[in-house]
Amino acid sequence: MEISDNSNGLIFGTRPVIEALRSGAEMDKIFLQASSRSAQVTEIMQLARELEVPVQIVPIEKLNRLTRKNHQGVVAFMAQVSYQKLNALLPMIFEAGFDPFLIILDKITDVRNLGAIARTAEASGVHALILPTRGSAFINADAVKTSAGALHRLNICREDNLKNAIQYLKESGLKVVAVTEKASELFWNADLKGPVVLILGSEEHGISAEYLKLADVRIKMPMLGNIESLNVSVAAGVGCYEIVRQRTN
Repeated sequence: MEISDNSNGLIFGTRPVIEALRSGAEMDKIFLQASSRSAQVTEIMQLARELEVPVQIVPIEKLNRLTRKNHQGVVAFMAQVSYQKLNALLPMIFEAGFDPFLIILDKITDVRNLGAIARTAEASGVHALILPTRGSAFINADAVKTSAGALHRLNICREDNLKNAIQYLKESGLKVVAVTEKASELFWNADLKGPVVLILGSEEHGISAEYLKLADVRIKMPMLGNIESLNVSVAAGVGCYEIVRQRTN
């Protein structure tokens, strides 16, 4: 019986997913059928909790769209990258003598935007991308291709609670900079030097209100035409290279 689809990193079936988890293989997400009740499903949920792998309970129709094979109520996506722990990575950046430069992506669900942001981030010296475990695009083959391989060169952190992550970064001395059309300050007028984390939100909803409240600085790009906002990957490029400009000056 086939248990995987190597073209998209998908595996299915209770036993293959359990064995993958037991081996320590990194996963992006596990989808479980809503009505599944078995010892194997219980073990999958326990292992996923221990390994901090996101689990989503979904109707069988969702699983059938992911694969037409006998999935036994379980479908998982293998990770394309190795995820880092933020609280382990940040001290290493400081100890290496760098001012940390990080990016938080809030609900960026388009894989091409994710890949494009990663490409700009790597080129501009960003030390890590921070993604939420839920509500974010998968780092799949399309994202890696769009990033021109940058997703394999960047540190990627996956956080279950972005609010706690932002609080941790603030307490560690990073300036939290939100890129939002709700700002009154233009990006080139803000002081973006020193340890900094840039927050970018989705084009549909922007940055979540609870994260905006935690921002030390809110910046926006001047919009001189009739369009009210930029593609998020373009906004990321403008913000990243303003930080590069200020650092190199």
